[in-house]
Amino acid sequence: MTITSTDPRTGDTVAAAEPTPLADVQRLTAAAAAAAPELDRRGREFRARLLRAIAARLESRRDAVVALGRRETGLPEARLNGELTRTVYQAEFFAQVVEEGGYLEATIDHAADTPMGPGPDLRRLLVPLGPVAVFGASNFPLAFSVPGGDTVSALAAGNPVIVKAHDSHVGLSQLAYEALVEACADVDAPQGTVGIVFGTEAGAALVADPAVKAVGFTGSLTGGKALLDIINGRPEPIPFYGELSSVNPLIVTAAAAAERPEAIASGLVASVTGSGGQLCTKPGIVFVPAGAEGDALLGEAASLIAETAAFPLLNARIADSYRDITAAYTAAPGVKALATGAESPQEGSFGSPRLLEVDAADFTTAVAEECFGPTAVAVRYSGEAELRDAFAVLPASLTATLHTAADDPDLAPLAALVQPLAGRLVFDQFPTGVLVSWAQHHGGPWPSTNTLHTSVGATAIRRFLRPMTWQNAPVSVLPPEVRDDAAVPQRVDGRLRL
Repeated sequence: MTITSTDPRTGDTVAAAEPTPLADVQRLTAAAAAAAPELDRRGREFRARLLRAIAARLESRRDAVVALGRRETGLPEARLNGELTRTVYQAEFFAQVVEEGGYLEATIDHAADTPMGPGPDLRRLLVPLGPVAVFGASNFPLAFSVPGGDTVSALAAGNPVIVKAHDSHVGLSQLAYEALVEACADVDAPQGTVGIVFGTEAGAALVADPAVKAVGFTGSLTGGKALLDIINGRPEPIPFYGELSSVNPLIVTAAAAAERPEAIASGLVASVTGSGGQLCTKPGIVFVPAGAEGDALLGEAASLIAETAAFPLLNARIADSYRDITAAYTAAPGVKALATGAESPQEGSFGSPRLLEVDAADFTTAVAEECFGPTAVAVRYSGEAELRDAFAVLPASLTATLHTAADDPDLAPLAALVQPLAGRLVFDQFPTGVLVSWAQHHGGPWPSTNTLHTSVGATAIRRFLRPMTWQNAPVSVLPPEVRDDAAVPQRVDGRLRL
């Protein structure tokens, strides 16, 4: 059956694609497997040129990308322009990561006498895994999709990539893929360096294919678990790097609520409703102190929510799920509605913003599920004990946020409470907006599938590499980065050499 994308504002068809036949999936994976050793052999300088070519080709298509993205996602032009800028930047960023070379963890132990006896010459390096399958996300049609962070970090590591396009934006996926193909041609990359498939069946076949050596995924918990089941059924299970859901708790201390209620309320509403609340870092659970200070903060937030228009959601499935989850929230014991924005139009896939409230004593798993859309639940708490009890109900998240004031008591116990549940701890800002940088971490405990790794930032490249050691090897077979004259950071006989 033909896959069609629609404009969520009108329901009109925008683009179509045919599901990829399984024979074509096998052809693509075979081509990727054949390209892998050549892509590795060409080295870091070549891969940096490829990444910069990708950035240039995407930038050259900016107007067409933004126009088509607007129609397929309903996201504002400014948001899509910003996302394309980020996508171009992260391709260029990973070119810099590759050139710097520290990500390789090059390590040399020269042959020497040791307390264990004579030691051999050992040279250790991170090497590419092989072909990587990347699943495009619905909510980031560029930065976490065909040309996104998983793709460029896997290519930077030296791996061919086959992307499974998201059904919600098949037109934009094809347009972005064409930019990748053109970039590969610009630098004469090996045939099979990039590929794309369409359709659920093709995606499942891609994950099951023995040529594929790792999977990157940003999406729903249900979808992620389905792919994990396929991987666990393979004769050779492979790494699965998934960001699956997140409620991103935000705590406002009593002192902070008293000091700047309007500023926190305004920032909170902007963070909850930005991009229609369809960001994986949206603060969905907000802990607000009981009493007059918390009342003032939430009163301001409720006024802002009530003035906010309904948002086009990315597709009909997301809109249906949003309505179901918000209905379940409001039906949970002790939950009351503080504010609802403008009603959804009759046409298209829209979601009205909502702000709900529940006392900490009534906070249960019924309102701790991620709600993908412009809704947040305010949990009113009195003291650290109620916070601890409420946090015992929460699943782990990508982020946790603390809004504090100068006269707050020692914050270490509060930070220690939230740290086990998050991969990034944010102070006095909001978690939406994830900078691509060397120190960034975008991951966490389950439902992130591997708490050791990040899908954003320089160390995202680590997911698609494995360690390899050469013992007493002749210089002629050593990779350049573990030779004695290499111009990359190395740890030599235990000492770091930059």
